[in-house]
Amino acid sequence: MSDKLPEVTEKEWEEVNDFNRQIVSEFLEQGHLSPHTLRQYQSGLKIFFRWVKENCMNKPITDLKPRDALRYQNFLIGRDLSSSAIKFKRSAVSSLCGYIELYYAEDYPLFRNIYNKKIPNPPKTLKNEKKPLTPQEFDLLVKTLEEREEWQMLAYVWFSYSTGCRRSESVQLLKEVIAYNRVKDKDGNDKAYYITHNIRCKGRGREGKVRKLNFDDRAMDAIKKWLEVRDEDECEYVFVKKTKKGEVNQLSTSSLNYWCQEIFSDIVGRRVHPHQLRSTRATHLVALDGKDIKSAQKLLGHESSETTELYVIKEGDDDIDGAF
Repeated sequence: MSDKLPEVTEKEWEEVNDFNRQIVSEFLEQGHLSPHTLRQYQSGLKIFFRWVKENCMNKPITDLKPRDALRYQNFLIGRDLSSSAIKFKRSAVSSLCGYIELYYAEDYPLFRNIYNKKIPNPPKTLKNEKKPLTPQEFDLLVKTLEEREEWQMLAYVWFSYSTGCRRSESVQLLKEVIAYNRVKDKDGNDKAYYITHNIRCKGRGREGKVRKLNFDDRAMDAIKKWLEVRDEDECEYVFVKKTKKGEVNQLSTSSLNYWCQEIFSDIVGRRVHPHQLRSTRATHLVALDGKDIKSAQKLLGHESSETTELYVIKEGDDDIDGAF
């Protein structure tokens, strides 16, 4: 079975109950959803209502019952999706139900969220091991990309590792950063890092949380090398993709997924994904360099150090030794 359900085509969506399509459209117009969450909700809700069309006689959502919600969840489990993927699709439907309860109470006073507390969440499963790259694996990745002269990929690896940023944040990097100087201390001396322009990071709403990311000389040198070999173009972003028509556009996050899954994984010898660079940075900083968890927290932009601790995966018996 596939870990990813096929997206709903325009033809399939046109066959979905009119009310269901209308309510999804209204729900997605809410301003508090970030663009990324909006795309995920849209995809998840379309998949749900395609299933409703095929398995519940295309009923409007207001006629569905908790047993239908359970059947849908079992369908997702049967497709071998990860527990996190199932929970998100469940959450999308539940949020839509909450929207109907709040804004359509007069029209449907008896309607209740079909995902009630009696329907258990799917058991937690890990589809892939969440293990950071070891220093040896990271060095192999960097060295191989250098040998292959994959300068854009190398710049992405060093920038993402240095900043600990997410894939959606890295693609926002502008070419102008190569003209930036190192940060100065209060005495006017250079510090060991640079600061980017404002970058929209993960957060609620359309604006999200705006931050400036910190990166080191290794990342700066890699970015400069990539821009040096890149042909002149008018695209303002560092990471780009050239179309068949010769146009140069901002790189998509799906391209980063491809790099990791098809190229980096082959180099390292095991599965690599974009978020792994973020976890690798945190782990190396704390477990290998001996830095305080607060340093990693500030670099990654977490509100709580408890979140950062989830990214730091230590090997060995040190922790259990301390218990005895």
